[in-house]
Amino acid sequence: MDRDEHFMRLALAEAQKAMKAGEVPVGAVVVRGGEVIAAAHNEPVGRRDPSAHAEIVALRRAAAAEGNYRLAGTTLYATIEPCLMCAGALIHARVSRLVFGATDPKGGAVVSLYRVLEDDRLNHRTDVTAGVLAAECSEILSRFFREKRL
Repeated sequence: MDRDEHFMRLALAEAQKAMKAGEVPVGAVVVRGGEVIAAAHNEPVGRRDPSAHAEIVALRRAAAAEGNYRLAGTTLYATIEPCLMCAGALIHARVSRLVFGATDPKGGAVVSLYRVLEDDRLNHRTDVTAGVLAAECSEILSRFFREKRL
């Protein structure tokens, strides 16, 4: 199995945890050297914290595990395209690479609405790979919202 697909499946497992908790099913994992150093899923409802997106929680855990808020040399896998807040956190943490599954036409800040990670005025560049297991990542979100409407 492709390395990116392997780690995206781990992020999808995190998204399943979010769905079971009634949260929007988004998952994220942070990887360094082929090893997961942090994993998380959306928790804003349960934590009553608007910043508790999967990517932010994963970055916080990775920084704690590494003993440093700078995460150069890491890759963050997210089941959906990061929003403005999460894209900004990737820049501040100096994450080297982002791999995401589904695009987010209503809130994506990487390729959909904005292209924050490509802005030459910023002091860090994050390489981006989009669309890894996009169908699976989109389906879990669609299923969640479909069930909410029933």
